[in-house]
Amino acid sequence: MRKQIRLSGSGGQGVITAAIIYAEAAVSAGMEAVQSQSYGPEARGGASKSEVIIDDSHPIFHPHVKTPDVVLAMTQKAADKYYGDLHSDGILILDTDLVPEPPKFGNIIQVPITKIAIEQAGKSLFANIVALGVLTKVLNLVDLDTVRTAVSHRVPPHTIEANMKALQLGYDAVK
Repeated sequence: MRKQIRLSGSGGQGVITAAIIYAEAAVSAGMEAVQSQSYGPEARGGASKSEVIIDDSHPIFHPHVKTPDVVLAMTQKAADKYYGDLHSDGILILDTDLVPEPPKFGNIIQVPITKIAIEQAGKSLFANIVALGVLTKVLNLVDLDTVRTAVSHRVPPHTIEANMKALQLGYDAVK
């Protein structure tokens, strides 16, 4: 089964890091995975997206997402710009507080990702890991423990505990 995933937001929100971690977790779970990224010239604040293709049985020859199965949008601008080619049966995941005007789409999951990061994990810096927890639960492709391991290998050692909390908070936020 092949899944095409797009994570989008603004520069500095960590969507590229989250995509890299998810792709690494998929590879650790024995799947094929590719990850690509695109961002504006601004270091922070500009539009950014990262895409991941995962396949559990076939090689991936082209790393470009054509019709995503899941789009995560962490800002209004990202939602407006990057959801348009989402598969009609796909899932649009939105950060509730940062996307106040959801696009008209049939299957939307709204989670207050940044609010959870600030109020429960302690810093907005953890919003990408909260989002990764949401994705892990929604996609149900890679088990949470494998994602935990990938996170622990990618984040600074002194932040591992806080990132584990953020991951679990995101995972638990999906009903």
